[in-house]
Amino acid sequence: MIELAGIIILGILAQWVAWKFKIPAILPLILIGLLVGPIAATYLTEDGSKWIEPIWNGEKGLFPGDYLYYFVSLAISIILFEGGLTLKRSEIKNLGPVITKLITLGSAITFFGAGIVAHLIFDLSWELSFLFSGLIIVTGPTVITPILRNIPLKRDISTVLKWEGILIDPIGALVAVLVFEFISVGGGGGFTKTALIEFGKILLFGTTFGFTFAHALAYAVNKKMIPHYLLNVVSLSAVLLVFVESEIFAHESGLLAVVVMGMVLGNGKLNNIKELLYFKESLSVLLISILFILLAANINMEALMLLYTWKTAGLFAIVVFLIRPLAVFSSTLNSKLKLQEKLFISWVGPRGIVAAGIASLFGSKLIKQGVEGAEYITPLVFMIVLGTVLLNATTARLFAKLVGVFLTKSNAILLVGASNPSRLIASYLRDKGKRVVLIDSNKNFIKQAQDDDLEALNVNIYDDELSDNIELSDVGYLIAITGNDAVNKYALANFSKIFGEHGSFRLASSIEILNATDEERQKFFTPKDDYINLSEAFRENPNIIEVKIKNETEYSNILNLLAKEEKSIPLFIENTKGIYLISEFEKEGFEKKDVVLSYLGKNIGDTYKSNSKV
Repeated sequence: MIELAGIIILGILAQWVAWKFKIPAILPLILIGLLVGPIAATYLTEDGSKWIEPIWNGEKGLFPGDYLYYFVSLAISIILFEGGLTLKRSEIKNLGPVITKLITLGSAITFFGAGIVAHLIFDLSWELSFLFSGLIIVTGPTVITPILRNIPLKRDISTVLKWEGILIDPIGALVAVLVFEFISVGGGGGFTKTALIEFGKILLFGTTFGFTFAHALAYAVNKKMIPHYLLNVVSLSAVLLVFVESEIFAHESGLLAVVVMGMVLGNGKLNNIKELLYFKESLSVLLISILFILLAANINMEALMLLYTWKTAGLFAIVVFLIRPLAVFSSTLNSKLKLQEKLFISWVGPRGIVAAGIASLFGSKLIKQGVEGAEYITPLVFMIVLGTVLLNATTARLFAKLVGVFLTKSNAILLVGASNPSRLIASYLRDKGKRVVLIDSNKNFIKQAQDDDLEALNVNIYDDELSDNIELSDVGYLIAITGNDAVNKYALANFSKIFGEHGSFRLASSIEILNATDEERQKFFTPKDDYINLSEAFRENPNIIEVKIKNETEYSNILNLLAKEEKSIPLFIENTKGIYLISEFEKEGFEKKDVVLSYLGKNIGDTYKSNSKV
């Protein structure tokens, strides 16, 4: 009982440590597992026992006999199902050629390159060598996001790394599953006729079960045959059912079936898909926390000592410093990416949770099958995972500065709210050379913004999805201008430190305009206008107007004039150093001459006509 509770407590503690220090969760999870497992047995206990013993003498421990393998198999099936849910055809179609090549050509280079190197250095069979290389294809968003979250980079670099991680996770897992299944049915004996027939059965039953059950579940959900409160648990039980049924008909086809099931559901017209994703994500966090402490604790010091050789260092160096750059540079040939951007993408390639989890499962199963050299699979993959995560987590920021892709100032603007006035303001700032990102939970607003050729995301401000978006790492200004005062306040309270490096502003409520102190007004988007005023001003004159100001007298006169107009709202001041909100401009103490004032209202100067179609 103490061990079971300890695993859960330590796992969640490791997740919290990862969140607190902004590092990939896999790092503290594996380190804790090694500490309570082989390290404790070797150095910390007198009788050589582990603090947490998943299996002891084959029949004792938390999971005696084959029960650990059953638990790991079911846990991995749920994790891979979630990965399949995130793989969307539309995303692949709309991706730039660089990302498409990275997940195809780049994966192929990694697969064949690492396989050949593992065969030559460790003298593993070709089957085991390519199983190893298939496992280390994956990177994964859970390891990429924490590393890059606080490194201000150009959007192109963040986008490439983010989407490579998201898309390559299920693809790499699928490759590894297929290689493992081919080894299993061949018994390590090569490409025999029997192996090919069994492999064909695995493909047939895996894809058939996954496809059929996905459509059955989608039909039941969309026809409301499942009550809402049972939706998540029924989906979970369906995943486990598919895995087990597929395994019964064709041994080792279960993982393929759940990946296919996830991909079909993720690309179909399934109601409540987001809710299902949130549930599976939460469940995956718990399973991963338990899984990796168990797997790391199950490793013996003898297996770790297999890595205590120059061959390990050679394999790691070739994979990280030769094969990864070769894959990236081949995939980015003739692209718009600059040399330093290619170098940074080549440097950042940490392997993830899926690689380590499947490696432990497959390695253990192959050892039980008596496949020669199988004892190398789990420690070698763990070495690549830990090595790349440690390398990238400690050096990514420094390397970004060395190659010149580190943004010294985050100038992009995050606009919370995508209503008509917001889209007009975003168009104005975009045409001034600013990167502006609109976010809103209203899908219609986002669609209209995208039709206006604006960068817009359908995001709920109360979700963690926003803070995890590494494509927003170059955002330094936060402006909340929704019609909901609570949303505006929440945005500033929770995201100012992340996105408001140079300033955070929001619309004030009508009560705040009357009662606010001068210090509080410095956070207001406009000192004397709420959302109603902004909307009415837009409705009367949906254009932003610019007025050139020569001296301080003109500056004061124009602001006084605008103050008398009921539906005229001053927005920005532009000088030689940049463009600022009125309150920001005055707080900085800039000279009030030779500037351009922009406002929403009646035309008293040259009109700025936006390209917005609102």
